[in-house]
Amino acid sequence: MNVPVADVERSKRFFTALGWRLEEGMTSEHGAAFVIDEGQILMVAEREFYKSMIKSGKTLGDPARVAMVAIAFDLPSRAAVDELVARAEAAGATLDAADDYGFMYQRGFDDPDGNHFEPFWADPAGPVD
Repeated sequence: MNVPVADVERSKRFFTALGWRLEEGMTSEHGAAFVIDEGQILMVAEREFYKSMIKSGKTLGDPARVAMVAIAFDLPSRAAVDELVARAEAAGATLDAADDYGFMYQRGFDDPDGNHFEPFWADPAGPVD
């Protein structure tokens, strides 16, 4: 997944504060890569560089003003969701209220650029009737 950011250095500080590993081999002054988990990589790119990647002619939206996408990913427990969101808040994220459906729990947050993340935990057994 790729998201636009205004300041790559600020994003490096934010996402490493979440505990995500900076992948130096995929990082430059125009963008950075973060390993969320095995097989899950977040790429951030400065807005002008990100815009150059859009080949369809679409206008680049501003995630601070327009809800564009929710980046959802699962974590192994409710506690892991709360721990990640606490780190995000300490690093400057804007938080949503938790959604607790019993079998699924999620807490959304926006990074400093307004990109929206939805870490969640879901019981593998699913909802109980």
